[in-house]
Amino acid sequence: MRVAGSVRVPGDKSISHRALLLAALGDGRSRVTRILDSADVRSTAGVLRAMGVAVPALGPDVVVEGRGVRGLTAPSSDLDCGNSGTTTRLTAGIVAAQPFAARFVGDASLSRRPMARVARPLEAMGARVTYDGDAGRLPMTVHGGALQDLDWTSETSSAQVKSAIVLAGVAAGVEVTVREPHRSRDHTERMLAARGVDVWVHDRAVHVPAGARVAALDTAVPGDPSSAAFFAALGALASEGELRLPDVCLNPTRTGFFFALARMGARLTVDDERQEGGEDVGTVVVEGGRALRGTTVEGEEVPSMIDELPLLACVAACAEGETIVRGASELRVKESDRITAVVTALRAVGAEAEELPDGFVVYGRGPRAFAGNVVTHADHRLAMAFGVLGALPGSDVAVDDPACVDVSFPGFWRALAGAIA
Repeated sequence: MRVAGSVRVPGDKSISHRALLLAALGDGRSRVTRILDSADVRSTAGVLRAMGVAVPALGPDVVVEGRGVRGLTAPSSDLDCGNSGTTTRLTAGIVAAQPFAARFVGDASLSRRPMARVARPLEAMGARVTYDGDAGRLPMTVHGGALQDLDWTSETSSAQVKSAIVLAGVAAGVEVTVREPHRSRDHTERMLAARGVDVWVHDRAVHVPAGARVAALDTAVPGDPSSAAFFAALGALASEGELRLPDVCLNPTRTGFFFALARMGARLTVDDERQEGGEDVGTVVVEGGRALRGTTVEGEEVPSMIDELPLLACVAACAEGETIVRGASELRVKESDRITAVVTALRAVGAEAEELPDGFVVYGRGPRAFAGNVVTHADHRLAMAFGVLGALPGSDVAVDDPACVDVSFPGFWRALAGAIA
């Protein structure tokens, strides 16, 4: 298989969510360009509209008139977060500081995901959280109000939980500190600092003093490294050729997959590296034709590639030797139980893998073809990861729900076909 050309991946999903949320909290008008127009980001736009923010239809150039940190209005209907955990958890932090209550709902997948991890710190700040059914699951109502300072130590590293606490502190004007076992992605800290908020970061702790205001700021959203990862994997698995991935976000809390792929033997380089809006950005270049070997991922490396671990498992099936992932129990509470789902799917297409309580082992047998039916559980990351395996010569992999990729990468299948020369 030969790859060639340039693939411009969609705007980063994490940054797109935060660009809208911070524009809404800003003092003045913010312009957001290259935003990801996907189902998840449309959920964030929808909940902001429900709270009085005039967010236009998503497109290449979006202008939002900020309402300030306390300018949102009580929604007259539920806040429908669709499949988006980021929308739910980050907005819950903002609502906790408002003088009203809001009920959060989502689709069946989101309704199974844990919300107590974000509810507990918000309750410790003085908000009240109630559930319609199972405790810690949607539907969930956040009753906002006056909040107090908080010094919180998280049991797991989660950028969503950290961001919810930080945004609650900013919106309430109180002091917050969040400590994590490992450093999670830091877009919220970078984007707040770029908007004039004092954000102190030391090792695994983040501190925001009381009295923050959020300035308006124009944002150009860089390419999503999680989306770019699929084409980096495709290039690394190719027998020849080169793929260029321009304007990708290279935030060091997001590039773990690229480092792991290079460790496995792939050749990756970066051109035109620069800074835009507080984020490192560059063109990732991947060359085919190199033999890959197994690797081990654990500890502090896991948060920097948590969304790419299903893809790593698929790449590992084409490498020589064992690939072991540990310390990734967070995978069990994503859009699906990604540990069980990815191991089951690998076995279904003829690869060898086994579950660990907090990860998996893949027994690679080198380059080969795969065939079988993959159940995605409506999980976009699984669909795209096995789409890459299905693109290999001689492979016949059927993904049960190809449309679920629209959550993060509309046009993925067309881009995948176009990258193969």
